[in-house]
Amino acid sequence: MEITLNVNGTDHRLDCPERTLLVHALRDHLRLTGTHVGCDTSQCGACTVHVDGVAVKSCAMLAVQAEGARILTIEGLAADGTLHPMQQAFHLHHGLQCGFCTPGMIMASADLLKRIPNPTEEDIRHGLEGNLCRCTGYQNIVAAVQAAAEKLRIEKGG
Repeated sequence: MEITLNVNGTDHRLDCPERTLLVHALRDHLRLTGTHVGCDTSQCGACTVHVDGVAVKSCAMLAVQAEGARILTIEGLAADGTLHPMQQAFHLHHGLQCGFCTPGMIMASADLLKRIPNPTEEDIRHGLEGNLCRCTGYQNIVAAVQAAAEKLRIEKGG
């Protein structure tokens, strides 16, 4: 089946089986391997991307369902070679160890800050419940999200 996906601002024509999951379209057809396949059951969040500005688990969505939508992956989050504040914060606050969950964590966290610009620790922990990390213990992830929230508020003049 032929579909067109707009990924990171560029239209891509794909010929893939109609049951292809969005995560596999991104990884296997477009070679955007920052979106990880962790569990295949939408439990871990490693495959989180934004579809029309909302965080979704791409292992739970068919690629055909994303046709006509704007898809943003971890590869598209940085602008003009400058890391997104969330990416910078994860780096500065050691919000990663092995890095497997990191792209999904960053994408989910960026979505969280769009919805809750000044989150409490509880808001962050609740907002990231669908994203699992086996390495960090989450404390540095929470610190990274808090730092990114502060930086984004400053950038917006608040």
